Amino acid sequence: MATTTTRIFSFVLMMMSFTVLMGCCSSAKTYKVGDSEGWKTANVAQVSGALEYQYCDSTSPKAVYNTGNDVVTLKEPGYHYFITSNHIQCVYGQRLNVLVVHDPSRLIPPPPPRKILPFGNIYKVGDSNEWRVPEVADFYYKWSEGKQFHVGDSLLFYYDYEVDDVLEISGDLKFKACDPTSPVSVHNQGQDLIRLTKPGIHYFISSKTVNCEAGLKLRVVVQPLPKVVPEKMNMSPLDRLIKWLQNFRPQPHH
Repeated sequence: MATTTTRIFSFVLMMMSFTVLMGCCSSAKTYKVGDSEGWKTANVAQVSGALEYQYCDSTSPKAVYNTGNDVVTLKEPGYHYFITSNHIQCVYGQRLNVLVVHDPSRLIPPPPPRKILPFGNIYKVGDSNEWRVPEVADFYYKWSEGKQFHVGDSLLFYYDYEVDDVLEISGDLKFKACDPTSPVSVHNQGQDLIRLTKPGIHYFISSKTVNCEAGLKLRVVVQPLPKVVPEKMNMSPLDRLIKWLQNFRPQPHH
């Protein structure tokens, strides 16, 4: 009779370790993830699928572990995904996916991502000025005005996390009023890589009203993914004529 395999994760972040306990009933094995390197970031987010794992998206996690000694029992078979909530660290590899199976001889294939977006350009917001109160109030407006952003591009915000943060907000009225209530997302790591996954206008402000009113806010217009031009549109008029004439080539008789 097949037995159920259960894995328990212990995130001992204060000691920079990340432990996996696997077993059933009275038997278990202990795995220290990363061995001597351990798990070296502040928060662990359990995300719901391969897409969030692939793109280091911790905006809607299933759970967040940050006490320094967290134990999670995985009772369901399948793939389980864990990433650091620090987007930059996650992009650089601080993430883990684990497969839990009933029968080790029958592996479960990983579910395909729901939607694959190409990785586009990464724009460092403000360039050398980074994300701080500008000397000229319309600095970030002019910074974004001359750029063409597309779905798949990313914004990289560098700033002093003890002084500021980045809020994505939902509309033009809140943007003009520097209204930080009910943000779409909050970023406060000091090195935040925000991927632009939807076309339209995206708004970013500092939650510090005085800083926002002084010009620390950004409006970005995101274009859809460029459409792939069909092959026939890439062909020259002569090439299209030759291809059309080939339709009338006599066929050999058998």
